[in-house]
Amino acid sequence: MSSPPPLGALRASPLVEQAAERLRAQITAGNWPVGTKLPGETTLAKELGVGRSTVREAVRALAGQGLLRPRQGAGVFVVATEAAEDWPTRLRRAAVTDVYEVRAMVEVQAARLAAARRTDADLAALDTALAGRTAAAEADDAAFVDADIALHSAVVAAAHNPVLTDLYERFVPALREGLVELVSLLGLRDHTPDHGAERHTALVAAVRAGDADLAAGVLQAEISATVALLRK
Repeated sequence: MSSPPPLGALRASPLVEQAAERLRAQITAGNWPVGTKLPGETTLAKELGVGRSTVREAVRALAGQGLLRPRQGAGVFVVATEAAEDWPTRLRRAAVTDVYEVRAMVEVQAARLAAARRTDADLAALDTALAGRTAAAEADDAAFVDADIALHSAVVAAAHNPVLTDLYERFVPALREGLVELVSLLGLRDHTPDHGAERHTALVAAVRAGDADLAAGVLQAEISATVALLRK
């Protein structure tokens, strides 16, 4: 097998990013197939014209993308030729219906937990968010969606599960994009600017009453109705 072409010295900073890109190019071009052991740090540093620490950081970055894997005492090996998509990127590429199905799994359980765990501070936050959603009825679709998400985020926060909260926060950008498109495309607010007001009022009331089954049921009904519209 012929040797891969030389890497070539790099320009000035950002050196780590350039080094990672140069190494990535060798991998994606097939010059270093899966299973190949990378040259040592000293060799790579010399070819790239950088310090060993720069090479080390570049390798670490590519390992984080799933392209490389260090093996203790053996070296660094190529394990994939395409970077794995991170969670936010995957969500952006997902179909809106897929996003909503996962939303149901997350938010319905969150509503159930919120009804059992909500504090006075949580109830105050829910009241504020509900009032904000009502006020946003006079705003444009994007602002209304932001107010709607703020209310749902308050419900998730009231569940007092930091892992659930973090998951939802990562989920929100894709959810917001899908909601803005949905509201606009289907004209959901053409005749009812405060679309879904009754269900959201009922959701807050159920959480306040500590009725976990009702809170989960109200939220499930809301999301199911939206998914039905999407599938049409």
